[in-house]
Amino acid sequence: MSRPIPFRAILSRFPLIAALLLLAACSSTPAPVYRSETFDAETPYQFHSDLPPLVLCEYGKRALLSQAYEVDSSVPNSIRGSKSFQPQTDHQVQLRITLTCMGSGRDTTIYANALQTRYELKAGGSSTGLSVSGLGSISVPWPTDKNALIKVGEETVADADFYRRLFVLIENLAE
Repeated sequence: MSRPIPFRAILSRFPLIAALLLLAACSSTPAPVYRSETFDAETPYQFHSDLPPLVLCEYGKRALLSQAYEVDSSVPNSIRGSKSFQPQTDHQVQLRITLTCMGSGRDTTIYANALQTRYELKAGGSSTGLSVSGLGSISVPWPTDKNALIKVGEETVADADFYRRLFVLIENLAE
């Protein structure tokens, strides 16, 4: 007959088991993001209109300009606008919107894509080194005020209400 394992022995092995499980979880590769792409036919990123493509894109350009976006209009049927925000003193967010107008024969579709990029202000320092032959080298910290905005994240804006507000403004300007 086998002896039952004392409860104290089980508890003593638990930290080892927990550590092994934690190590296994940390070393696993995250699932690829493309697996969550659904490619739905109806998306918040498009709007249909009876206007010709160039006219619709012109209204899209005016909509961005009316909201203080800096607009690059080098291609008439593809408008790019950007706007910067500073929600905190050491954070900056840039919103870039691309509008593309395409005719399908019966109507025009304007496609919108907004990309949000986040930056943080990071302080940088440097050091100075001195090398003397025979004695070796030393490195001394040198204080500097080198601050730089460092990109910390970027993502496509997926908020359907954001795009709805943009398309409503474009539609109102077209009336």
